Amino acid sequence: MTLWTPDGERRIPPKPAQQDASSQPPPEAELQAERELSPQEDEQLRAMAAEMAEARAKLLEAEVSTVLANHALGIYELAAIHLGAEDTNVSEAKLAIDGLATLVEGLEGRLGDAESTLKDALHQIRLAYVKRAGEVD
Repeated sequence: MTLWTPDGERRIPPKPAQQDASSQPPPEAELQAERELSPQEDEQLRAMAAEMAEARAKLLEAEVSTVLANHALGIYELAAIHLGAEDTNVSEAKLAIDGLATLVEGLEGRLGDAESTLKDALHQIRLAYVKRAGEVD
């Protein structure tokens, strides 16, 4: 199995067979949690928590259709990156396009002001896919 990251595909190793929990050493996160934080680390942690709370509050203020449109454009960009890559992976691009289509077509009439832009983007990326897939074959 692989995971797409901005740096490219990353292979995800299979999970090891389940062992007796008592025979495994504690995870790194638990080891770090057992030690006391320095005042500076504690301050950084509190600042990060405040920033996260502020980001969540701003997200609650935004219309969901706006947030969905933003994510849809990210999916569009993902498809475009795969189509524009030197070593084009049309199956990965198709998956991103299908995901975008599911979002745009599945929520038709509910995406607010961005809906026409998203429909146009979906149409354009589908055309780009057909053109690029023909070039790759």
